[in-house]
Formats: sequence, C-alpha cells, structure tokens
Amino acid sequence: MFKGRHFDRSVILLCVRWYLAYGLSLRNLEEMMAERGISVDHATIHRWIVRYSPELLDQFNRRKRAVTGRWQMDETYIKVRGRWMYLYRAVDSNGDTVEFWFSERRNLAAAKRFLRKALKRHGRPERIVIDGSQTNREAVLSCDTEHRLQDRSRRQLKPIRIRQSQYLNNRIEQDHRAVKRRIRPMLGFKSMASARTILSGIEMVHMMRKGQAKYACKPQPSLAEQFDLLAA
Repeated sequence: MFKGRHFDRSVILLCVRWYLAYGLSLRNLEEMMAERGISVDHATIHRWIVRYSPELLDQFNRRKRAVTGRWQMDETYIKVRGRWMYLYRAVDSNGDTVEFWFSERRNLAAAKRFLRKALKRHGRPERIVIDGSQTNREAVLSCDTEHRLQDRSRRQLKPIRIRQSQYLNNRIEQDHRAVKRRIRPMLGFKSMASARTILSGIEMVHMMRKGQAKYACKPQPSLAEQFDLLAA
C-alpha cells in the first residue's frame, strides 16, 4: 500500500488518522509535523487522505460485523463549493452504521442507489424506519420489489416493513451529529470527488469508534491500532 512513498508509513497513517478523526485542518497537521522535525506540505497530506481513505475503508469493510435487521434511514446536508448536497445514511437498532452514500441530489434515484448498495452488502432488513419523506418510502418499496424478484432461493420473502414517522428517527439524527461535528471545521468541501472520499474516511473512523470491526488480536483495539491493522 505504501510502496515507493517518500515518507514513512507511520507518518502517513498518523496524518490520515488525525485528519479524519479530529477537528484539525491540513495546515494544523503541517505545523504539527514540523514540530516533530518532519517537513511535509499540507497539499501532500491532502493527497494522502484522498489516496488512502478508500483503501482503508475497503479493508475495514472486510472485517465489518453484521448489522441487525432493523434499520433507520435518513439523509443530512453537506456543503460542497457553496451548494448543499446530501449524505444518505442508515443505522441499525444498535446504532451501528449500516451504509452511507453521498449524492449531489436528493431524489428517488439517489435514495434507490443508496438502498441497493445497502441491500447488496447487508441483505434484507426486517424493517426500515424513515421520516415523512414520500421519496424514501417509494425507494424502499421499489428496491424491496426488485430484491424479491431477483432472489433465486425460491423462498417466500416477506416484504420489508416500513415505519414512517418524524419522531421515530431520533437514533440516526443523533448519529448524524458525530459526522457533522468533524465536517464543521472544514468549512465546506471544494469538490464532489474529494468530499465523497473524505466523508468515507470520516464514516470509517465513526464505525471504528463504535467497534464495528472484528479483529483477531483483541476485542476493541484503539484507533491507532486499527489503522495499523488495516494497513498491514
């Protein structure tokens, strides 16, 4: 993963982890590295984050624990170049992250794309709780029908139950806050591509803190230990 890099693996992982996990700017990290005798430009640190976040997330997903069959789905606003865009998210009945998807638009196509991704990776839930959005309701019904039609197991699959109420989504509304808390100091993203990549890394750290991955070494390694294990 780090072959041919000018900087040591430990320096790269440290910068990537600190940026994704804490309210630090790229220039903060440049200064912090300089205090440790390491001269690295903030633009280089940004390239590391964009380069390694998807690879670390891919390794994390291979170790991710199974989620429960009761989901809460919602979307939250993220600003990119002064425009509001949408982060679709779902958590299970334990508060664990099921899936996420960053979209330029908030419409039926985006909701269906998010749900197809979640169903492909985690299988069918028993129930999905949504707010008053009719678009999300239509997306669940459509994806549920598609999934049952594509199923080749010849089992009689029950339809996904939908509970729709703005008062039942408190768990995911609270979960949004952890992601938004890290994004706030960034003052908006500069491009859709970098936003999607960095958000995937922030979501990964959030899942790490919730203990959503299985490791052979011990039940709950620290963030630093988890980054080292994923990059091994």
